Amino acid sequence: MRSNRRLWNDWTAIHENSAFYDIEGFKSGRSSLSPLELAELGDVSGKTLLHLQCHFGQDTLSWARLGAKVTGVDFSERAIRLARSLSEELRIPARFICSDVYDLPEVLNGEFDIVFTSCGVLNWLPDLERWAQVVSRFLKSGGTFYVLDAHPFAEVFDAEEEKDLRVKYPYFHGSEPLRFEGRSSYADPEADYSSVEYVWDHSLSEIVNSVIAAGLRIERLNEYSYCAWRMFPFMEKSEDGWWRLSKDGDGDIPLMFSLRTLKEAKQ
Repeated sequence: MRSNRRLWNDWTAIHENSAFYDIEGFKSGRSSLSPLELAELGDVSGKTLLHLQCHFGQDTLSWARLGAKVTGVDFSERAIRLARSLSEELRIPARFICSDVYDLPEVLNGEFDIVFTSCGVLNWLPDLERWAQVVSRFLKSGGTFYVLDAHPFAEVFDAEEEKDLRVKYPYFHGSEPLRFEGRSSYADPEADYSSVEYVWDHSLSEIVNSVIAAGLRIERLNEYSYCAWRMFPFMEKSEDGWWRLSKDGDGDIPLMFSLRTLKEAKQ
């Protein structure tokens, strides 16, 4: 986790100037939220929203632009500084807290109408049961938790294979993380940066059972045969902006999933 924090601090400097994040476009009014997130989470106007693993806050501030009262959390000090700077520069009210997800109950009080997290988040967490407990801790009764992320099944394949899908990684969670070296950044593959990252695999059943164990009721679980980013080198971008295994079709495997849950009132 310490190594990953250093990684995300360094990545923030790269991402700030990347075309992938397009900060200038964001400053001009572009939303960083996908149509799926907007449709599946719905109207957030006037609601309190906690965004876990927010990076430098583009999604957080995009929700604020839609009327939510937002709090963003990330363990990267550099990312939080940038998020606060964007909030101040754009005059978008937001609160940003630098904290590991697991330590958040020690530094933040209160409950929220919505807890949100999205895209590339779960594999940085070693313990999903503790994560789900934190989610539940910060949800009001009747509150909504929503996550959109890479489908665990798609994570078993070699992301560097040019022509075909080849199973390379385990599907089920192990006690030790996977270690990767020599990768620059997903936002800028040409960046001159030697990285080391540690990630953990989590099966779909582990994700679902973790939120159930934390007392959340599943309202909707969806799977998608397209992706918000180029997961594999041979993927093609469709006119609707999603990446697919085939430009003319959706393909045959799940690439993303979304999960929406409700925290029911105690009897």
